[in-house]
Amino acid sequence: MKEPAQIILGIDPGTLVMGYGLIAVSKNTVSLVEMGVLKLSSKEDHSERLHLIFKKTDALIKLHRPLAVAIEAPFFGKNVQSMLKLGRAQGVAIAAAMANGLQATEYAPRKIKQSVTGRGNASKEQVWQMLQATLKFTEEDPYMDATDAVAVALCHHYQQRSPLPAVPAVTKAKVKKSNSWEAFITNNPERIK
Repeated sequence: MKEPAQIILGIDPGTLVMGYGLIAVSKNTVSLVEMGVLKLSSKEDHSERLHLIFKKTDALIKLHRPLAVAIEAPFFGKNVQSMLKLGRAQGVAIAAAMANGLQATEYAPRKIKQSVTGRGNASKEQVWQMLQATLKFTEEDPYMDATDAVAVALCHHYQQRSPLPAVPAVTKAKVKKSNSWEAFITNNPERIK
Protein backbone atom coordinates (compact mmCIF):
# COMPACT_ATOMS: atom_id res chain seq x y z
CA MET A 1 0.00 0.00 0.00
CA LYS A 2 1.34 3.41 -0.98
CA GLU A 3 1.76 5.77 1.94
CA PRO A 4 0.20 9.22 1.54
CA ALA A 5 2.42 12.18 0.72
CA GLN A 6 3.28 14.58 3.51
CA ILE A 7 2.50 18.21 2.80
CA ILE A 8 4.75 21.10 3.87
CA LEU A 9 3.50 24.70 3.75
CA GLY A 10 6.13 27.37 3.18
CA ILE A 11 5.40 31.04 3.80
CA ASP A 12 7.28 34.15 2.71
CA PRO A 13 5.61 36.74 4.95
CA GLY A 14 4.94 40.26 3.78
CA THR A 15 2.45 43.00 4.52
CA LEU A 16 1.83 43.83 0.85
CA VAL A 17 2.60 40.48 -0.80
CA MET A 18 2.67 37.21 1.11
CA GLY A 19 4.01 34.25 -0.81
CA TYR A 20 2.92 30.69 -0.07
CA GLY A 21 3.97 27.36 -1.45
CA LEU A 22 3.00 23.78 -0.70
CA ILE A 23 5.07 20.73 -1.55
CA ALA A 24 4.19 17.04 -1.26
CA VAL A 25 6.88 14.69 0.00
CA SER A 26 6.54 10.96 -0.53
CA LYS A 27 9.13 8.25 -0.11
CA ASN A 28 11.37 9.17 -3.06
CA THR A 29 9.79 12.25 -4.60
CA VAL A 30 9.06 15.87 -3.84
CA SER A 31 6.47 17.69 -5.95
CA LEU A 32 4.81 21.06 -6.09
CA VAL A 33 1.21 21.09 -4.88
CA GLU A 34 0.39 24.79 -5.15
CA MET A 35 2.06 28.18 -5.01
CA GLY A 36 0.73 31.68 -5.09
CA VAL A 37 0.62 35.08 -3.50
CA LEU A 38 -1.80 37.00 -1.36
CA LYS A 39 -1.73 40.59 -2.62
CA LEU A 40 -2.73 43.17 -0.06
CA SER A 41 -3.60 46.79 -0.71
CA SER A 42 -1.37 49.44 0.81
CA LYS A 43 -4.54 51.50 1.23
CA GLU A 44 -5.94 49.00 3.73
CA ASP A 45 -5.35 49.42 7.43
CA HIS A 46 -2.32 47.45 8.66
CA SER A 47 -4.40 45.49 11.16
CA GLU A 48 -6.83 44.50 8.39
CA ARG A 49 -3.93 43.24 6.27
CA LEU A 50 -2.74 41.15 9.24
CA HIS A 51 -6.24 39.72 9.57
CA LEU A 52 -6.22 38.74 5.87
CA ILE A 53 -2.81 37.05 6.30
CA PHE A 54 -4.19 35.04 9.21
CA LYS A 55 -7.30 34.04 7.24
CA LYS A 56 -5.31 33.00 4.14
CA THR A 57 -2.81 30.95 6.16
CA ASP A 58 -5.64 29.33 8.13
CA ALA A 59 -7.53 28.51 4.90
CA LEU A 60 -4.43 26.94 3.30
CA ILE A 61 -3.87 24.78 6.38
CA LYS A 62 -7.49 23.66 6.52
CA LEU A 63 -7.55 22.87 2.77
CA HIS A 64 -4.23 21.02 2.42
CA ARG A 65 -3.68 19.67 5.96
CA PRO A 66 0.12 20.10 6.02
CA LEU A 67 2.18 18.26 8.59
CA ALA A 68 4.61 21.16 8.85
CA VAL A 69 4.71 24.92 8.37
CA ALA A 70 7.96 26.70 7.56
CA ILE A 71 8.34 30.47 7.55
CA GLU A 72 11.11 32.71 6.28
CA ALA A 73 12.50 34.71 9.19
CA PRO A 74 12.69 38.45 8.62
CA PHE A 75 16.12 39.70 7.65
CA PHE A 76 17.61 42.58 9.56
CA GLY A 77 17.44 45.83 7.64
CA LYS A 78 17.92 49.47 8.43
CA ASN A 79 14.24 50.45 8.32
CA VAL A 80 12.89 49.63 11.78
CA GLN A 81 9.25 50.27 10.80
CA SER A 82 9.46 47.83 7.88
CA MET A 83 11.03 45.18 10.10
CA LEU A 84 8.33 45.69 12.72
CA LYS A 85 5.54 45.27 10.15
CA LEU A 86 7.21 42.22 8.62
CA GLY A 87 7.62 40.69 12.08
CA ARG A 88 3.92 41.19 12.73
CA ALA A 89 3.03 39.49 9.42
CA GLN A 90 5.26 36.58 10.36
CA GLY A 91 3.72 36.40 13.84
CA VAL A 92 0.20 36.28 12.42
CA ALA A 93 1.16 33.38 10.10
CA ILE A 94 2.74 31.57 13.06
CA ALA A 95 -0.43 32.17 15.09
CA ALA A 96 -2.55 30.66 12.29
CA ALA A 97 -0.32 27.57 12.28
CA MET A 98 -0.56 27.26 16.07
CA ALA A 99 -4.35 27.71 15.96
CA ASN A 100 -4.39 24.59 13.79
CA GLY A 101 -2.13 22.59 16.11
CA LEU A 102 1.03 23.03 14.03
CA GLN A 103 4.39 24.38 15.05
CA ALA A 104 5.98 26.82 12.61
CA THR A 105 9.71 26.56 11.98
CA GLU A 106 11.65 29.67 11.00
CA TYR A 107 14.54 29.70 8.54
CA ALA A 108 16.88 32.58 7.77
CA PRO A 109 16.96 33.69 4.11
CA ARG A 110 20.62 32.67 3.81
CA LYS A 111 19.85 29.17 5.16
CA ILE A 112 17.02 28.75 2.65
CA LYS A 113 19.20 29.77 -0.30
CA GLN A 114 22.01 27.49 0.92
CA SER A 115 19.62 24.52 1.22
CA VAL A 116 18.08 24.98 -2.21
CA THR A 117 21.02 26.14 -4.36
CA GLY A 118 24.11 25.30 -2.33
CA ARG A 119 24.98 29.01 -2.08
CA GLY A 120 23.81 31.26 0.74
CA ASN A 121 24.16 34.36 -1.41
CA ALA A 122 22.21 33.05 -4.42
CA SER A 123 19.92 35.50 -6.21
CA LYS A 124 16.14 35.10 -6.26
CA GLU A 125 16.39 34.12 -9.92
CA GLN A 126 18.89 31.36 -9.13
CA VAL A 127 16.60 30.01 -6.40
CA TRP A 128 13.66 30.08 -8.83
CA GLN A 129 15.66 28.23 -11.52
CA MET A 130 16.80 25.56 -9.05
CA LEU A 131 13.22 25.06 -7.84
CA GLN A 132 12.01 24.67 -11.42
CA ALA A 133 14.68 22.04 -12.06
CA THR A 134 14.08 20.21 -8.77
CA LEU A 135 10.28 20.26 -8.70
CA LYS A 136 9.79 20.27 -12.48
CA PHE A 137 7.31 23.12 -12.80
CA THR A 138 7.04 25.84 -15.42
CA GLU A 139 4.89 28.42 -13.65
CA GLU A 140 6.18 31.98 -13.62
CA ASP A 141 6.20 34.04 -10.43
CA PRO A 142 6.33 37.75 -11.24
CA TYR A 143 6.74 38.68 -7.57
CA MET A 144 9.23 35.90 -6.64
CA ASP A 145 7.37 35.67 -3.32
CA ALA A 146 5.61 32.41 -4.21
CA THR A 147 8.83 30.72 -5.30
CA ASP A 148 10.54 32.05 -2.15
CA ALA A 149 7.80 30.34 -0.14
CA VAL A 150 8.29 27.07 -2.05
CA ALA A 151 12.02 27.38 -1.27
CA VAL A 152 11.17 27.71 2.45
CA ALA A 153 9.11 24.51 2.30
CA LEU A 154 11.85 22.66 0.42
CA CYS A 155 14.46 23.92 2.90
CA HIS A 156 12.34 22.50 5.73
CA HIS A 157 12.14 19.15 3.96
CA TYR A 158 15.92 19.07 3.48
CA GLN A 159 16.52 19.99 7.12
CA GLN A 160 14.19 17.25 8.37
CA ARG A 161 15.88 14.52 6.34
CA SER A 162 19.48 15.63 6.86
CA PRO A 163 21.73 12.56 7.11
CA LEU A 164 24.22 14.44 9.28
CA PRO A 165 24.12 13.56 12.97
CA ALA A 166 23.43 16.32 15.43
CA VAL A 167 26.66 17.86 16.66
CA PRO A 168 26.82 18.00 20.44
CA ALA A 169 27.18 21.44 21.92
CA VAL A 170 30.68 22.25 23.11
CA THR A 171 30.94 23.88 26.48
CA LYS A 172 33.60 26.46 27.27
CA ALA A 173 35.00 24.24 30.01
CA LYS A 174 35.60 21.46 27.48
CA VAL A 175 37.60 23.56 25.02
CA LYS A 176 41.29 24.02 25.76
CA LYS A 177 43.33 26.56 23.84
CA SER A 178 45.81 24.34 22.01
CA ASN A 179 46.55 23.32 18.46
CA SER A 180 48.09 19.96 19.29
CA TRP A 181 46.63 16.60 18.23
CA GLU A 182 46.72 15.49 21.84
CA ALA A 183 44.45 18.39 22.87
CA PHE A 184 42.13 17.68 19.92
CA ILE A 185 41.80 14.01 20.91
CA THR A 186 41.19 14.96 24.54
CA ASN A 187 38.51 17.52 23.56
CA ASN A 188 36.81 15.31 20.94
CA PRO A 189 36.77 11.68 22.12
CA GLU A 190 33.57 10.94 20.16
CA ARG A 191 35.41 11.61 16.88
CA ILE A 192 38.01 8.86 17.40
CA LYS A 193 37.34 5.57 15.60
